[in-house]
Amino acid sequence: MASQFSQQYAFPGLVGPDVPARTYHYSNDGRFFAYALPTVVKIFQAEGAKLLQELSMPNITELQFSPRGTYLSTWERPVKLEDGAQHKNLRVFSVSTGEELIAFTQKSQEGWDLQYTISESHAIRLVSQEVQVYRPAEWDKGVVDKLRVEGASMVSLSPGLNPSVAIFVAEKKGAPASIKIYGLLALSGVPTCSKNFYKADRAQIKWNGLGTQALILTQTEVDNSNKSYYGETSMYLLSAAGNFDCRVTLDKEGPIHDVAWSPNSKEFGVVYGFMPAKTMLFDQRVRTLHDFGSAPHNTISFNPQSRLLFLAGFGNLAGKIDVYDRRTLTKITTIDAPNTSYCSWSPDGRFLLTATLSPRLRVDNGIKVWHATGPLVHVQAIEELYQASWRPTPVDQAPPFGQAIPRAPQPAPSVLAAALTSKPAAAKPAGAYRPPGARGLATPAIFKREDEGGAPRMPTGNGSATPPRGYNRSPNPPGSAPANGAHQNGHGGGRRQVPGAAPKTPPPADGAAGGQGQGQDKKRKKKDKKKGDKGAGEASGAATPNGGESVRPSLDIQTNGLDRDDVSGGGTADAAQASVPPTPGAELLDPVAKKVRNLNKKLKAIEELKEKAKRGERLEATQLKKMDGEVDIRTELAGLGITG
Repeated sequence: MASQFSQQYAFPGLVGPDVPARTYHYSNDGRFFAYALPTVVKIFQAEGAKLLQELSMPNITELQFSPRGTYLSTWERPVKLEDGAQHKNLRVFSVSTGEELIAFTQKSQEGWDLQYTISESHAIRLVSQEVQVYRPAEWDKGVVDKLRVEGASMVSLSPGLNPSVAIFVAEKKGAPASIKIYGLLALSGVPTCSKNFYKADRAQIKWNGLGTQALILTQTEVDNSNKSYYGETSMYLLSAAGNFDCRVTLDKEGPIHDVAWSPNSKEFGVVYGFMPAKTMLFDQRVRTLHDFGSAPHNTISFNPQSRLLFLAGFGNLAGKIDVYDRRTLTKITTIDAPNTSYCSWSPDGRFLLTATLSPRLRVDNGIKVWHATGPLVHVQAIEELYQASWRPTPVDQAPPFGQAIPRAPQPAPSVLAAALTSKPAAAKPAGAYRPPGARGLATPAIFKREDEGGAPRMPTGNGSATPPRGYNRSPNPPGSAPANGAHQNGHGGGRRQVPGAAPKTPPPADGAAGGQGQGQDKKRKKKDKKKGDKGAGEASGAATPNGGESVRPSLDIQTNGLDRDDVSGGGTADAAQASVPPTPGAELLDPVAKKVRNLNKKLKAIEELKEKAKRGERLEATQLKKMDGEVDIRTELAGLGITG
């Protein structure tokens, strides 16, 4: 529905309104069409656009025809009346006469309309945990039957000739959630099917076309395992007769994105799991029929003839639509329809309608019609488009599909015009962004999606949805053994390796000399302690026990298990010292060398400031003070034996 109707894309004979329409609706058989304006609701005969009724009703936001088009329900937002009476904002009108037949108070917009049987013999609605039944032919008699179910939060009426009523009770205060199915004509009796389960704060009930089986999609408000932002989802299959019920077990972790029955009522498809999602086809006994694999999909839909189906990724996905032949289970084509807000099959099952709608997207609004084999056959750009759909046609009145998939017709002139006026899209590099240093190399499997050959997503075990990364924080070269026996991630039994520091000597690994090794460790600790005390005394300027002059302190460094004293004394130690290369970074631990390095850094900074002063740059007071300290720094260097 556009902000203003146009005869170019509506049925012939319709005169568009002068003000924007709020919503429209077709009857299920396509005979009637109605739209709501700010002050009036108009009902048309779709064939020929003949005006049937004009209902003077302001602020209508929802419209709905009954299954046979006999009644039209309207809903407006409830308001407080001056006399304090309840506002009856849900009204039912006769399409043929325009007479208001009955009115109700309905506060919630979700599930606002009455639910009719396919023959319109009965209608039901849920009011304060009570299922109320009406006979539309006798609205004036009011409620003819009712059933109260404590905690009932949802009710669903099945299609088919023998209608059933499914009532959902959410989980509350430790009590499990439940689904109970009753025969519509036997509400006072025992339920024909009942099932209890946990982790169900709300539910969706999807009946097959015959009304014999229902898929129950349950969902929690919060995922206690923190694996999904949208809560946990589960699915159950129940038979209205009570002879079959089971949980639909899915082999991939993650939410259930979509589920759809085939119009033949014998099979259904499920899209589930973390992206890339997996799609499976099951029969009415939950036996696997086909696995479509993993791909970025979140929508599944069968065409009315059950011959074709599409898998698509809308919303925050790229808008790819994969069309499959149900008989051969082979892919026919892939349609690129980005920014799609709405997508549906045509009544004859040959075409797909995609639309970009406001207010979800304010730009590039319009509709596109695609043939099932892939070609684009019609384009209609609209500045502001709020609603779009096909005119319904019963399946038995649509042309037969045939054994082979029909060929695509010639594209409309609008397709050529749109191609000429559209801006050429800039070529985007295929695949994910890769930094320059990683380009030209094979992509690691951990960064690939499952459908691209990557490793399957594995549970993390710690409640996090982020998969573990196999990178290494250690400065050691890749493939080398970690220092000190530490694990690759820097944790574990060993200590973390610090860049530039001397590696620690690992303890002896000989288990037979365990007692002797412990004794040697104690002696080594005592020896190190004595040397530390000696070094501290020398650093404080105290005289040595021999009365000699104090010397500058030094650190004891072990090189490959040999103390400095051991290396510097004896011929064997000299040979060992000559054969062992110096430890990288060991000279950095010398306090005198550290002092010299720091003083040289200060001199270098002073030289840079001098260059800035020569260029005429303005220096701050702190920088001038730093330049004044150059003489002191050079004096200190000279005292350490460094000249120049």
